[in-house]
Amino acid sequence: QVQLVESGGGLVQVGGSLRLSCIASGISSRINGMGWYRQTPGKQRELVAQIFDTNITNYAASVQGRFTVSRDSAKNTMYLQMNSLTPEDSAVYYCNVWTSNGPLQGQGTQVTVSS
Repeated sequence: QVQLVESGGGLVQVGGSLRLSCIASGISSRINGMGWYRQTPGKQRELVAQIFDTNITNYAASVQGRFTVSRDSAKNTMYLQMNSLTPEDSAVYYCNVWTSNGPLQGQGTQVTVSS
């Protein structure tokens, strides 16, 4: 059974940090990349960060320099280190995995940044 389990979300004050984790299990096809989307009510889903099997990373301009995506391929785990958080970072963050059989998405983890 394919599972993407996100964790690490929560409530943090402005300027604080959080680290999100996504553990992927049950995936038999090749993983080409992993990434994080976020969404807030009434707004379009935003791609926050990606990391490919080549370890090339890509970030949204809004998080460049503050967020760092990393991956432990041996554990099929991806992390998102989020620093200098602002209220605009508040959203549900979704783990995504791009496989040779198509994309997968987790259930999401809530991040709330209080001012």
